[in-house]
Amino acid sequence: MVELQERPDADRLTTRPSLVLLIVVIGVLMAAVDTTIVVLALPAMERSLHISLSSVIWVIVGYLLVITVTATQVGRLGDMFGRVRMYEAGFLVFILGSALCALANNGATIIAFRLLQGLGGAFITANSGAVLADNFPPERRGRAYGFNAVGWNVGAILGILLGGLIITYISWRWIFWINVPTGIFALALAVPYLHDRGERERQRIDWPGMITLGVGLFFILWAMVKLSTSNFNGGEEVSLAVGLFFVIVFVFVERTVKSPMVNLSMFKIPTMPSALLASMFQAIGTFAVLFLVIMYLQGVRGLTPLHASLLLVPGYLIGGLFAPIGGRLADRIGPVIPATAGLMVQIAALAIYAQLGPHSSFIVVVVAATVNGIGSAGFYPANTTAVMAVSPGRAFGIASGLLRTFSNVGMVFSFAVAVLVAARSISKRTAFQIFVGTTSLPHRLTVTFGNGLHAAFYSSMSFLVIAAVLSATRFLRRRPGPTSPGQAGPDSEDQVTTADIGAAG
Repeated sequence: MVELQERPDADRLTTRPSLVLLIVVIGVLMAAVDTTIVVLALPAMERSLHISLSSVIWVIVGYLLVITVTATQVGRLGDMFGRVRMYEAGFLVFILGSALCALANNGATIIAFRLLQGLGGAFITANSGAVLADNFPPERRGRAYGFNAVGWNVGAILGILLGGLIITYISWRWIFWINVPTGIFALALAVPYLHDRGERERQRIDWPGMITLGVGLFFILWAMVKLSTSNFNGGEEVSLAVGLFFVIVFVFVERTVKSPMVNLSMFKIPTMPSALLASMFQAIGTFAVLFLVIMYLQGVRGLTPLHASLLLVPGYLIGGLFAPIGGRLADRIGPVIPATAGLMVQIAALAIYAQLGPHSSFIVVVVAATVNGIGSAGFYPANTTAVMAVSPGRAFGIASGLLRTFSNVGMVFSFAVAVLVAARSISKRTAFQIFVGTTSLPHRLTVTFGNGLHAAFYSSMSFLVIAAVLSATRFLRRRPGPTSPGQAGPDSEDQVTTADIGAAG
C-alpha cells in the first residue's frame, strides 16, 4: 500500500491519516467506556429494575455475546458495502441502543436493548481495524493500532470515573444517555472525513453459522451463569451438552457453506491461527482480572465500587501511554517479540495479584495494575498488526472481525470462569453479590475467600501461559524479510493474497 503523502489525490478523497485515526479512536473509546461503566452500575440497576442476579450478569454477557456472534459478519458487510459505511452504521445502532437502554423499565428490556447496543458495538469494533488498515501502509499500522489501544484505555478510565460520579450523584440511566451526544459527535466527524478506499467484494452472510454458534454459546453461557449464581441442580449439565453439540454442528457447517462465518482456509495462512488463538486465551486470562480485583477490594477489603475501581486507573493510564510505543516497536522489529513479551509481563502482573491478602497494601494493587497495563500495551497492537499483516487487502474486514470474534469468545467465558473458581470456598450467590457491590464479607470469611481469589488468579495465569506459548511459536515461522522503507518488516514473509486463501481451502 502506498503512503498517502505520495498520493495527493488520495489525500483529498480520504483526508489525513491522523484524522482517520482520531475518528476511529473515538469509536473504540465509546465501546471501552461501556465495558467498565456498566460494571459499576450493576447494583443500581438491580435495585431500580428489581431484577435477579442471573439477569444482571446477562447485561454484561449478552452485550459481549452479540459482538462475538456477529463480528465476522459485520466485518464481511464492510468488505461488501464499504468499511467506513458499516463503521458509521455502527454509530447509529449504538446510539439507538444506548438511548433505549436508558429508557428500560425492567430486566427483559435492559437485556434486549443491551443486545441491540452490542450489535452497534460489533459494527464499530469489527470494522475499526479494517478502516485503519485501509488508510495506513503496513510499516505504520502498528503505531496506528497502538493509538487505537490508547482509545480503549482512555475509555476504560472514563468509564470508571464517569460511572462512579454519575451513579453516585445522578442516575445509572445517564451512563447510557452520555453515549448519545458522544456518538452523534463521532458520526458528524466520520461522515464528511472518512471515505472508503478498499475494494468491494460480493459475499454472503453465513446465517446457519451465526445461528448454530449463537445457540451453542448461549446454552454454554447459560449453564456457566447458573453455576456462578446458584448450586448445581442437573439442568446446567443438559444445557452444557446442548451448547457443545451446537458448537460441533457449527464447525461442520463452516466446512460446507460457500461463505463461512469463520473461513477455515484463513487458518492455513502462516501465523494466523497462533495469533487468533493467542488473542482468545489472552482475553480469557485478562478480562477477568477487573472482576477479580474488584471482588478482592470490595469483598475482602470492604471498599466501595468507585474507590475499588479508582485503584485500577493507573494501570489503564500507563497502558494507554505505552501502547503507541508497543505499536512502533511492532513496526520496527515485527509483532512476534512485542506480543510475546507483553504476555509474559501480564503473567508477572497476575502473579503479583495472587499474593494479595487481607492486609496487603493498596500500593500492591496499583503496582500490579501498572505492570498489567504495560503488558497489554505490548500485546494488543502487536497481535493486531500480526493478523492484518497476513491478511489480503480485500479481506481486512473479515480478518478484523475474526480477531474480534476470538477475543470476545475469551471475554465472554472469562467472567464465568473467574467467578466459578473464586467462589469455590464460599456461597456462589455471596460471591456474585460481592462482585456487583451489594454486600461484603464478614471478617471470618475474608481469608477463605482470599484463597479462592488466589486460585482464580492462578487459573487466569494458566490461560496467559497458553497464549504466550502460541505467540512464541511464531518465531519458528519467521524468516528474514525486506526491511527497507515502504516494505513490511521481519514478518513480511507471511504476506499472502486473496488467491492464497482460496488455494488454502
